[in-house]
Parts: sequence; C-alpha cells; structure tokens
Amino acid sequence: MNEKTLRVLEYQKIIKLVADETVSGLGREIASSLKPSNNIYEIKEWLQETTEATDIILKRGNFPLEGMHDIRVALRKAEIGSMLGMDELLLTSYTLASARKIKAFMKEDKGESAYPIIEDLVNLLSEYKNIENSINNSILNDEEISDNASPELNTIRRKIRDKHSQIKDKLNSMVTSSTYQKYLQEQIVTMRGDRYVLPVKQEYRGNVPGIVHDQSSSGATLFIEPMTVVELNNDLTQLKLREKEEIERILIALSAMITENYEGIKTNMEILSTLDFIFAKAKFSLKYRCSEPIINIEGRINIKKARHPLLDPKIVVPIDIRAGESFNTLVITGPNTGGKTVTLKTTGLLNLMAQSGLHIPAADYSEIPVFDQIYADIGDEQSIEQSLSTFSSHMKNIVTILANISENALVLLDELGAGTDPTEGAALAMAILDLLHEKSVRTVATTHYSELKIYALTTPGVCNASVEFDIETLQPTYKLSIGVPGKSNAFEISKKLGLDDLIVEKAKEFITKDKIKFEDVIAALEESRKKADEEKYIAQRLRNEIEKTKEEADKRLEKIMAQKDRVIEEANRSARLMVEKHKEEVDSLIKQLRDAIDKDNEEKARTIEKVRKGFKSIEDETEKTYGIAHTTRISHKPPEKLKLGDTVKILNLNQKGNIITLPDDNGNLTVQAGMMKINVNIKDIQLDKDVKEEVMTQRYARIEKAKASQVPHQLDLRGKTLDETLLDIDKYLDDVYLAGIPTVTIIHGKGTGVLRNGVKDFLKNHAHVKSFRTGGYNEGGLGATIVEIK
Repeated sequence: MNEKTLRVLEYQKIIKLVADETVSGLGREIASSLKPSNNIYEIKEWLQETTEATDIILKRGNFPLEGMHDIRVALRKAEIGSMLGMDELLLTSYTLASARKIKAFMKEDKGESAYPIIEDLVNLLSEYKNIENSINNSILNDEEISDNASPELNTIRRKIRDKHSQIKDKLNSMVTSSTYQKYLQEQIVTMRGDRYVLPVKQEYRGNVPGIVHDQSSSGATLFIEPMTVVELNNDLTQLKLREKEEIERILIALSAMITENYEGIKTNMEILSTLDFIFAKAKFSLKYRCSEPIINIEGRINIKKARHPLLDPKIVVPIDIRAGESFNTLVITGPNTGGKTVTLKTTGLLNLMAQSGLHIPAADYSEIPVFDQIYADIGDEQSIEQSLSTFSSHMKNIVTILANISENALVLLDELGAGTDPTEGAALAMAILDLLHEKSVRTVATTHYSELKIYALTTPGVCNASVEFDIETLQPTYKLSIGVPGKSNAFEISKKLGLDDLIVEKAKEFITKDKIKFEDVIAALEESRKKADEEKYIAQRLRNEIEKTKEEADKRLEKIMAQKDRVIEEANRSARLMVEKHKEEVDSLIKQLRDAIDKDNEEKARTIEKVRKGFKSIEDETEKTYGIAHTTRISHKPPEKLKLGDTVKILNLNQKGNIITLPDDNGNLTVQAGMMKINVNIKDIQLDKDVKEEVMTQRYARIEKAKASQVPHQLDLRGKTLDETLLDIDKYLDDVYLAGIPTVTIIHGKGTGVLRNGVKDFLKNHAHVKSFRTGGYNEGGLGATIVEIK
C-alpha cells in the first residue's frame, strides 16, 4: 500500500490506538507493524478473529492475558544452555501461568458459539505446571531464593545463621567488657565488606590484636576484626561461598527445565503475543463501537453510518458513503469546513482498516471492497524548499497517481483543479476524472467548480454528492447527500452576515442567468431529495415490519408443515400396518367361508355368524382407530325459519356462508361464501348452530366409545409410593368417567396399609366417585378397592 496514502489518511494513528490496547510489548510490536493486505482470504480471516475475540469479551468478560511478558532474551539464553537470572525465571513462570489460565478460561462451557480461530490458537498452548511450581517454590522475588529451594541450601543457611550468632555473641562480649570499653570509639559492632569489626581508637591499636579493614576519614578510628573472630568470619565466608554455589546450582537446574522445553515455551510466547494483538483489535472495536464489514472483490463501497474514528464520537455526524455499483466516480461539492475532506479521509481510512482486519466504526452490514492500491491527494503539501505552489504540489501527486494506477484502485482527490485559473482548473479536473472513469477506477473527488457538477450530472457512471449547509444557522450539518450536487451559498451567507442587499443583487448581475437557474434547480432538487428521504425512511420501516411479519409467518408455516408431515407419515404407517393385519384376517375369514360350503346347514350357519362377527370386529377397530364409521351419510332436515344473514353450511361443498336471499317456491336461495355468491337448494344447507350441535354430539359419542374400549377396568398401583399414585388415580378416574364405565378396581396391595389408606382417603372427596369398598374374596381382598362411578 502507498506509504504516502497511509500518512495522509493518518493510518498510523489508528494503529497506535490498537497498540495501546495490548498488554505486552510483544503484542504491541505485532500491532505496530500491521499493514493492509489485498488478499481477500487473509482479510476475512483477520476480520473473523477480531469478531470472535469481540464476542468472547462480550459474553465471557476480559480475556486473561495479564501476566504474559516478553521473555525472548531469557529463551535465547536457555536455547544455548546459559543460566537464567531469578527475574527471568519468574517472568517465564508468569508467562506460563498466563497460558494455563487462558486454556482454563476457554474450556469453560457456557453455551456460546464456537470460536474456531481463537480455539485453535488456545489448543496449541502447552501447560507447564511443574515448571511453574518449581520456579515459584524456589524463588521469592527478583533477588531472593527461598530457603526451601533445596535441602542443602536450607542446611547452609541454618549454619550461616548460627555462625552469625556466634560472631555477634563474641563481639558483644568484647563490647560490654570493661577491659575493651576504653579502647573503643563506640560500643557497637559493625561491618566492613562482609567481615564483622569493632571501631577502635587509633591510640589503642596495639591493645586489640586483629586485622585492620578500614579507618575513618579523620584517622582517629580503626575498624579492626579481632583475632578471636577471624576464624569465625572465615567460616562464615566459606558458608556464603557454598550458599552462592548452591543458588547457582538451583538456577542452573531451573534453567535446564526451560531449555528442555524451549520449543514449546517459545510457541506459547508467540501464540500469547498473537492473542494479545487479536484481543487488542477486539477492545478497539468495542471502544469505538465498530462492526465487522462485509468484504467484496467487486469494488463496491457501501458504508452505512460511517464515523471517522479520530473525531470526537459525541459530535461526529455519521455519513453514508456509496460507490462502485451504479457509479464509479463520486463528485462531492459544498462549502468550506462542510466535511468534504473528512468524507474523503473517512472513506479511505475505513478501507485501510478493513483491509488490515480491523472492524470499522460504521453500522452493521456495511460493505468494503478489497483494493490493490489506495491513493490520496488530500491537503496542501506545498514545499517552500522545492518552490512548489499549491496547484503544482497537487498536480505532482496526481501525475504520480496516474502513472501507477491500476483498475482495482481507490483514488481520493481533494479540491481537484484548485489553485489555478478556475476555467482551466475545471477543465483539467474533468479530464482527470474522465481518464479515471474510463479505467473503471473507483474515485471520490471534492470540488467547488460548478462545471464538475454539470459533468457529474451529464456523464453516466459519475454521481454528484454534497455536504449539507444550514443557511439559518450558517453552520454545516456535515451530512453527505449522494445524488444531489451542492448549491453555492455565497449570496445567502453574505446576506445573513449583513451585506447590503444592493451589493448582493449587483453581484448576481455578473453571473449568467443559466448559472442562477442551475443553482435554483439544485435547491429544488435538494428539497425534493429531503422529502424523498423521509418517504423512503417510512417505506423502509414499513417494509422491514412486513418482512419481519412474513418471516415469522413463514417460520410458523414451516413448523406446521413439519408437524403435518410427521402426522401424515405416522398415520400412513399405522394404516399400512392395519391394512396388512386386516388383509390377513379377511383372508382367514374367506377361507372359513369356503371350508363351510360342504358342511351341513347348522354348522354352515354357525360359521357364517362367526365370519359376520369377524367383519364387524374389523369395522369397529377401524372406526375406533381412525374415527371412520362404515355407515351411510346421515340425511338432514332442511332448516326452517331462515332469516337473512343466518350463517349456514353448504353440505356438498363443506363451505360456510351467510344467507343473502330467502328460499323461493322451489327452495332455491343465495349464500355469500367469502367473495363468491352461490345458488343452492335449502336441502343442501344446514344452520351453523345445528352443525355445531351435531358435530359435538358425534364427537362426544365417538370419544366415549373410544374411551370405553381403551380404558382398562382396573388400575395397578403396586410398587409405587403414595405421592406417585395420587396423580395416576385422578387421571384414571377422569378417563373412566368419560368412558362411562360404572365400576372399576384399584389394586394397591396389602403391604403396611399406608398406600391402601391413602387411596381411600383420596377417594372420599373425589368428584367422580359414588362409593367404594374393600375387595371381596374373588376381588383381591384387602389388596384392592372396588370403586363405583357416578
């Protein structure tokens, strides 16, 4: 990507904001080196990892990256077998602990969606709990090893403490001795280097045998190590040397553990660095209210509610930016400080962000294309040293752009053609735009020239846009209107600021009538656009509501159809089984009839009666299972005393309607059924209330008959607890009552009597129970209760 473009669009400021969200120097390095890509697959993967990290933060809270450190130096030392310092070992331990905590964090199953990229990275992390424990148990801080780092170190340090005590006791006895008090400058024990000494007066040097280690600046005091403690001090020095050797041995052993696991720990560090960078992108996304854009390779820009991330979010006005579909070139006009340059920078910067795998500060479903090149000529980069004017500076940039441009590029041109004669500048601007347009390059340009407004209106594939300006407040609104050129507001602004009307009118005389009419047309277009936008908003809202309602209806229909398919499939399966069963039974009955042909009349009659009962049984079973009665259609009496508006059912059409004409002499009348008027005879209709009564009568009769055949005449409760049985009894008595069964038996067993007594207490107050008694000799005795139903 063009470095000048990155600088002009302030890309590095965005990268710094992302880097500031990292928790480690390693993650910051990755963020700081981020550059846009033009590989769509790479970009999509970058965006997906950002989205996954954002989702994890929202659903699970902060990702536990704290504790990771840059341990590259320590790893390089471990790689060559060098000893690591205590601080390096501790930082390594903290980093390993961070990896372990992250793995535990991602293992928590909270029902969230899968995060393939993040999970793959976390799964590659290795746990080294044994190394963590060894380091943490051995090292207390950057400068101190624990006594418990090894048994040998513990022993040495205990001897050192004992030796210190011996030396102090010996010297303290000398300090408190009346013999030595007059020789001492002060009655204290001090140290020089790592040796214990006494402050002896110069004149008594010979009275305190020992080794002189130091003297005061005045020479009046000598610091002497008495001969009586020299040997003890020597022993102490030896012990300290042994302590140092043991500490080095411990550090070497711990370092060896790092060396043995060098590759895995290095991989951990690299993965943690990547995770730090990914979650920095996610935190940036949440902080600046960003969303993942849809990436395309068709050059289609459709950014909704775009906000420049470097502007104050409290005051920035979101804008919609489109290009690359019905038009490739967008010409933006409007007053100074109206937001034209911000629009250019927002367009370019958001493209760079998306191609870097960053979410963009815009509404959901915004579309960003992948460009091979993005060029920006924005701002006045006039160079005094090079003696370049504003126009020359811009033109030099444009020459460079045109020399290197490809079709899959985005070009952003600010104040195209400015800084020179307006007529020539406008002509050059149109020629440049025309060249870019012919190459199908996506171009967004700002200008003040009216000629470019006309060019955009008359050239296919080129579109006008404008930044709005409020004449009443003399303030820009910063809103971008695509499809409408900006109107020059110089006269209106001047009048608002108090310029004499005569001067304004005189100024208008110097402008051609065509230009004035053109400005008036622009004003009318702007007014029409505002009304159209309002109507579009209302239409869009209604459309969204309709689509939502349709979607809900489609889901309900899909659910109903799925249930219908299951019911039909189950019914067909049951029907097939019953047909096969009945076929076998019918074949058997026919065989019996054939066998009875040659028998005497009495036996033949018995066989025929048996066959008749068999067919009746098949008919009853079919009716019970499917509610299909093998009877002829019941005839209905024609309804009497019909009135206009009565609701009736047309029997032969199975359709309801309302009477709109009364029957004639032949019984013919007209019924309104929905949108249709149907001529029917009174014999073919039935009043709706009669239909309902008949249906309900048939339905209850069918239910009662089905219940009677299905409900058993006894309920066995043995093996259940009292609480389990009460609901079963209640439901059973309801079924018995509906089936019309007069007497049933409840079997509860003898047992301890708890279940029996509980059942009887429940029966006393039941609505369907007329009476009950203990079972007789052949009815189960004490183990059963006979219930009479009302």
